Amino acid sequence: MHFPKTLYEFGAIFKSKGYSCYIVGGAVRDALMKRKVEDYDVATDAKPEVVLKLFKKVIPTGIKHGTVTVLFKNLKIEVTTFRIEYNYSDSRHPEIVEFVPSVYEDLKRRDFTINSIAYDLSANKIIDPNNGKADIKNKLIRAIGVPENRFKEDGLRLLRACRFSAQLNFKIETNTKLAIKKYVSIISNISMERIREEILRILKADKPSIGFNCMHETGLLSRIIPELEEGIGVTQRGLHCFDVFFHSLFSCDAAPKEDPVVRTAALFHDVGKPRALFYTNEGEARFHGHEELSFRMAKEILKRLKFPNAFIERAAYLVKNHMFNYTDDWTDAAVRRFIARVGREYIDDLISLRRADQIGTCNKYFISNNLIEFMKRIKKIESKGKAFTVKDLAVDGHDIMKNLKIQEGYKIGLILNYLLEAVIDNPEINTKESLIKIAGNYYRQRLKNEL
Repeated sequence: MHFPKTLYEFGAIFKSKGYSCYIVGGAVRDALMKRKVEDYDVATDAKPEVVLKLFKKVIPTGIKHGTVTVLFKNLKIEVTTFRIEYNYSDSRHPEIVEFVPSVYEDLKRRDFTINSIAYDLSANKIIDPNNGKADIKNKLIRAIGVPENRFKEDGLRLLRACRFSAQLNFKIETNTKLAIKKYVSIISNISMERIREEILRILKADKPSIGFNCMHETGLLSRIIPELEEGIGVTQRGLHCFDVFFHSLFSCDAAPKEDPVVRTAALFHDVGKPRALFYTNEGEARFHGHEELSFRMAKEILKRLKFPNAFIERAAYLVKNHMFNYTDDWTDAAVRRFIARVGREYIDDLISLRRADQIGTCNKYFISNNLIEFMKRIKKIESKGKAFTVKDLAVDGHDIMKNLKIQEGYKIGLILNYLLEAVIDNPEINTKESLIKIAGNYYRQRLKNEL
């Protein structure tokens, strides 16, 4: 096991005072799997008040349940006193926490065997009473002891099983999966904020589809995002190899891993298709207007899941505008109009979403020369510094009022929008002199006599 030198120094402080100190949980699991370790949790027989005295910088993050966070050199370490727990009346938090002297007792209370391995920092020894190493080797997620008891204690563990399945590409052991199905209703006791955080972690996995399909198979998805399951069995015409449900999941996989907004948009870009479905006289499926319906549904779902407003607005906007099909016969004016319509700040994300949509068609990677060419044209047009918004015009509202001698009002906006349309068609006219002249003609011919 290889951990930072600072951690061993941290453990030595406990040993010098007669206490034990173990790295526990995900850090040990990930180290055994040769994965990057990002967070360190430590378990000890030292009680919280002792830890507060041992270190200068300690945050009492959950001191009631025996947990504090220690800032030690360059590390942020969560330290928890060995404990056992009772009476989970809300299916999430224990009413009784009892400190115990043994790490073995502490490891019994954890969720899955792969998370119940401890590493003794002073003896350089692995403690594995629940055979977690074997389950890591066999790529299995197995609840500790009686699975039903683990899920009744904490309903979030139902969803965490699917999250770990996606993160680690592990299967859920049969009895554990059966217990999830049996106690799936407990998830309704868990706050949407907690559920949202698990979904975000699924979205960061290499293949989120594993997690969302796990949620489907266990019954969790029908209780959290039932709208996605409406796509099951809804077949699509053309080149599509999958129904709407699996196409959405594979599109999510294909979106950039580092961008949860685009991945979310990919997951929901076709969520409205089942409700937009109709058949032609020839029996072909059609989904006219599905992007608008998907936009509205995505907003409702993300609001229900308590995502931040800025996240919701951006993801939903991408869903609304994902249906574009560039061809090489687009004129430069058509490209400029596209940029102006969707907004330059969304172009890169929309291209990523469209790319994910293409790959999700048959879940096969390929080079999209069409999108590559589109991006080249967008960058070429942008390099010329042309106007795409009213703010980019060579005139503003004050110029219009001064030169046309009209008062502030809605007509100023109409004139500026007309000028933008004219500049998009012909960028060369974006000069103050030309625009004032065009504005004057438009005003006299179309607006002057309006009330």
